[in-house]
Amino acid sequence: MWNYEKRLEYKVNIKKCDPMLAKVIITQYGGPNGELGASMRYLSQRFAMPYKEVCGVLTDVGTEELAHLEMVCSIVHQLTRDLTPEQIQAAGFDQYYVDHTTGVWPQAASGEPFKADFFQSVGDPITDLNEDLAAEQKARTTYDNLLRLIKDPDVRDPIAFLREREIVHYQRFGEALRRVQDHLDSKNFYAFNPAFDCKTK
Repeated sequence: MWNYEKRLEYKVNIKKCDPMLAKVIITQYGGPNGELGASMRYLSQRFAMPYKEVCGVLTDVGTEELAHLEMVCSIVHQLTRDLTPEQIQAAGFDQYYVDHTTGVWPQAASGEPFKADFFQSVGDPITDLNEDLAAEQKARTTYDNLLRLIKDPDVRDPIAFLREREIVHYQRFGEALRRVQDHLDSKNFYAFNPAFDCKTK
């Protein structure tokens, strides 16, 4: 359970509608490397983590990803509010509009809807943390790609902030993996699952 502070982690104040940008930024809501999958990944993995300090990292980062989810939704909403039918058609936003009007719905930039197989939780700390390290790098790459396409400073600013947080999360998961390895027999790093198997002497 969390206490919810009713404010965005980072202010989003976009003045100009741009449905073309919304079409690509929405991937960080419901795409394969987006914030929805990230929050579900870490908050699911924490339950099988046998080490309290690493469970805390997963909880902290997973909770922060929920805040990022809210930020991405705010960006998409602000880019699509007050659109005219002419703007919708000119931007190629009409297919999304027909199904969702300008409601925010989790999908990739390609239009593929969010799927649970966008994230993994296998109940093995070594496997899960390596998945997490890769996920943070994939998210950073997606933010890099978005920044190459975005010129509007009102949109670039929160996207750049989100990119920076992916780097911090990558570092935190690297530290968490080292903590897990410190609990293991150094001769036997990958031979058993410390969340499930008992070590034999």
